[in-house]
Amino acid sequence: MADVSSPREGGPERKVVEVAVGVLIQPGGQFLLTSRPPGKVYEGYWEFPGGKLEAGESVEEALRRELQEEIGITIGVVHPWKVEMVDYPHALVRLNFCKVFDWQGELQMHEGQMYAWQCLPVQVAPVLPGTVPVLAWFAQERDAPASSG
Repeated sequence: MADVSSPREGGPERKVVEVAVGVLIQPGGQFLLTSRPPGKVYEGYWEFPGGKLEAGESVEEALRRELQEEIGITIGVVHPWKVEMVDYPHALVRLNFCKVFDWQGELQMHEGQMYAWQCLPVQVAPVLPGTVPVLAWFAQERDAPASSG
């Protein structure tokens, strides 16, 4: 749960927001993190790229659209990985994490965000609360420390 002490917008009957998240992994094992764009909630926090599903979209369709819109790449095969519920003050989100090993195009930050190829422990901060579990999953898979302190 993120920001436990903050009030929840929408109260206990809040709708779950479905989000497709791309965990892009290079052959050497580095993964892509992007910063939250200016003007958005959690501006400047680092996360895996992706976005909300639109009506009728599958996770894979949303991920393909979002990565094209946000960072200018066309992805290959999508590997569904893990699902995590995160209770942010502004939204209750279900993060559908998918590993992506194959993409085409050069990274273009269309929303003014920054990007960084990372390995464990990550060198960028702050990290969005919904991203933290992924770093722990990577650490379990790779037998490495999840954070830098």
